[in-house]
Amino acid sequence: MFDILMYLFENLVQNESDIMVDQDELTEELIRAGFHHGEIYKALAWLEKLCELQTTDANPYLQYTSQLSTTTRVFTFEEQQRLDTESRGFLMFLEQINVLDATTREMVIDRVMEIEVNEFCVVDLKWVVLMVLFNVPGKELAYEQMEELLFEAPEGLLH
Repeated sequence: MFDILMYLFENLVQNESDIMVDQDELTEELIRAGFHHGEIYKALAWLEKLCELQTTDANPYLQYTSQLSTTTRVFTFEEQQRLDTESRGFLMFLEQINVLDATTREMVIDRVMEIEVNEFCVVDLKWVVLMVLFNVPGKELAYEQMEELLFEAPEGLLH
């Protein structure tokens, strides 16, 4: 499923293709690309849920933004299983540099927990953050910052 999300994001979103694509047409394109029906439907459902998270009715943390910004986030056991220490630290870092706020952090965690993968790493997390920020109006600067963090090349010699 994550491979499909990456494929869609890289080929449709970042290439600024027409986002309003017919779902049947998109499904056929993904099948031609080698993906399976079940995984395609899961990925499309994941994206639909991401879009729904922009409304207060579907996004319970939008109502409590001011409370979330003054509290400490404690990760559940399941979240700790999916997000290793490096990933949780990276989320905290993104909040400290104002790429994420409490609401977008919760949106990211929500979407991470819905991805069916055996292993999830900080690079995968960066892509999820990018997808979430792309879908949240008013987060264009944060999206650009995240894009820089994702694609930055290390300078100097690596030992």
